[in-house]
Amino acid sequence: MTEAIAEQSVAAIRFQRLGKIYHFSVSGGEDLRVGDFVIVSTSRGREMGEIVEFFEKPPASIKGPRKPIERRATARELVIRRMWQRKELEAMISCREKAANLGFSSIKIVRAEYSFDGSRISFLYISEGEEKVELKELRSAIQKSQRKSRVEFRQIGPRDVAKVIGGMGACGLEERCCSRFLSEFSPISIKMAKAQGISLNPQEITGMCGRLRCCLIYEYEQYVEARKGLPKKKKRVITPRGEGRVIDVLPLKQAVIVQLEDERRVEFYKHEIQPYEEYKALQEKASQPCDKHENGECDCGKGGK
Repeated sequence: MTEAIAEQSVAAIRFQRLGKIYHFSVSGGEDLRVGDFVIVSTSRGREMGEIVEFFEKPPASIKGPRKPIERRATARELVIRRMWQRKELEAMISCREKAANLGFSSIKIVRAEYSFDGSRISFLYISEGEEKVELKELRSAIQKSQRKSRVEFRQIGPRDVAKVIGGMGACGLEERCCSRFLSEFSPISIKMAKAQGISLNPQEITGMCGRLRCCLIYEYEQYVEARKGLPKKKKRVITPRGEGRVIDVLPLKQAVIVQLEDERRVEFYKHEIQPYEEYKALQEKASQPCDKHENGECDCGKGGK
């Protein structure tokens, strides 16, 4: 979008490179563009985010009140933000050392994130156990060295850890999907693998995070749609070569593999087969006398009695 935004449009903003998208309102008086960094007020305080998209009319999925964009970030604020970002690695290493010295062996510090002005620092961590870990002592120790910043700890899950760390994906891609383009994680279930005929071997459907791979959802809807109208496995069907039982379904080809009564396995397209129950029902209906015409005047092909 190269032109100024329309009056009372909605801006989609993210605060990290591949972070979750949040929506804020902006008046037409603001000369903002996609890619601009702006200052907004959030539940965690004032933040600096990047505009990634504009909506002239809020989509139906965007509900509830939206806070306004305060202003565009100044050049000085952008420089200060980069300065604090350069200190994040050092802060993370320092926090890991303090955690080890204090005996917090059940947690792993994954990342440190400063706010754009350095007023707050958040340590992202993952816990090995299911019980909640009390980090008051560690927070106090870190706060002594972070006098200008308020210290926060935020627990994240295995998928978030994989996204932060990055690296090669389980499929062989040089960069994991979550670190490359995914801004949010979608719910993944084993039925998505089943619908696509993917092996349920854990090594083939599990990502580097130890959870089901995010890519299982990419083509799931296409497979669900393609399966409509196709018989399921073990269903009996009528084919041009006789009766048989479906032993495999090929959704994207709109075909099935049928084992005939003579044990042959043949591939048939959707239009070539007919469900056994439906075929038998039609046969039975065709054998019945006509119930619409009387006195021998039937002309529908059944032949009245």
